Amino acid sequence: MPNTSRSRTIDAPRAKVWRLIADPHNLPRWWSDTLRVESVEGKPGARRSSFTQVFETQKGTPVRADYRCIDSTEERRLVWEQQIDGTPFEKFLRGAQVEFLLEPGGEGATTITMIGRRSLRGLSRLGAPMMSRATKRALDDALDGMEDALTVPARSDEPDAGDREGMEGR
Repeated sequence: MPNTSRSRTIDAPRAKVWRLIADPHNLPRWWSDTLRVESVEGKPGARRSSFTQVFETQKGTPVRADYRCIDSTEERRLVWEQQIDGTPFEKFLRGAQVEFLLEPGGEGATTITMIGRRSLRGLSRLGAPMMSRATKRALDDALDGMEDALTVPARSDEPDAGDREGMEGR
């Protein structure tokens, strides 16, 4: 399974970073091309919690990807596994995971390491170098989005990453 990892130190406390990444409702704020998140089940960041990410391809086609949390240590580690069986991704992927590691980065900062794992199926394995490059770009874009979401002041009509209480019905 090709692994690709990217790290960045962001000027935000670990608790704030955790609130951003653990709650799937926040994905459109920091994961590029995410249109919305649906079918969120379970407590943010809890093992066995799940959600559906709806993102847009370069051609503008919406695509759904289902994830579940397979491992979590609050404010330290989170692992999402994409559910592949029975989806269009099954044609070329055997498995896909994204892992987040949070470590103190000095005076109120947090070092975020994202690890993307993709296990390719059949002849798709020949595309491993292209998949690694695409995963690296996606992780870099996600880290850019996190940095913006955590350091750029929110608009007055946009809730803070931690202000999720009471928003479930919206």
